[in-house]
Amino acid sequence: QVQLVESGGGSVKPGGSLRLSCTASGNIPNLVTMGWHRQAPGRQRAVVASIANDGGAYYARHARGRFTISRDNARNTIYLQMDDLKPEDTAVYYCSADRILVLGEVTTWDFWGQGTQVSVSS
Repeated sequence: QVQLVESGGGSVKPGGSLRLSCTASGNIPNLVTMGWHRQAPGRQRAVVASIANDGGAYYARHARGRFTISRDNARNTIYLQMDDLKPEDTAVYYCSADRILVLGEVTTWDFWGQGTQVSVSS
């Protein structure tokens, strides 16, 4: 069993920054891809960014230029640096992991975290 634990959420004002972290633990297989998704109230869960174990990355259009995903394979950890946050970025952010390459607009993953709340308001 794989556990994904997110941290780093919180409340910020528009234009602010947050850095999310997600660490995998347990009986970890080769996690080829890890990623971040978000779900706002009343909306479906959607991809934010994902990263493969070779460093290849994918960003959703809304994340390009503002968010940066990175990965520390030795620590089984990924990060999401979010800059210039906007009120529309308010959502629960979920970490995900998969045993195959799933870069792109894919929302079916092997493993999920419990989520961390990000709130952006003035």
